Amino acid sequence: MAGIDDIKNAAEKAAGKAKEGVGNVTGNDHLKAEGKTDQVKADAKQAGTNVKDAATGVADSLRNDDK
Repeated sequence: MAGIDDIKNAAEKAAGKAKEGVGNVTGNDHLKAEGKTDQVKADAKQAGTNVKDAATGVADSLRNDDK
């Protein structure tokens, strides 16, 4: 289900980017920081998804090599 996770992570990152932008325009430093935090969280989740996908690929490869 990595595709769904990828979409969720991209949406969360986009929302964080928008929040940061609104914070910039309005001069709201708290909102700007919150947007940046949301983006970092989304990046971390995406990194976890990438590791999980790589591990799945290795496991599948090993199973196929045994046949």
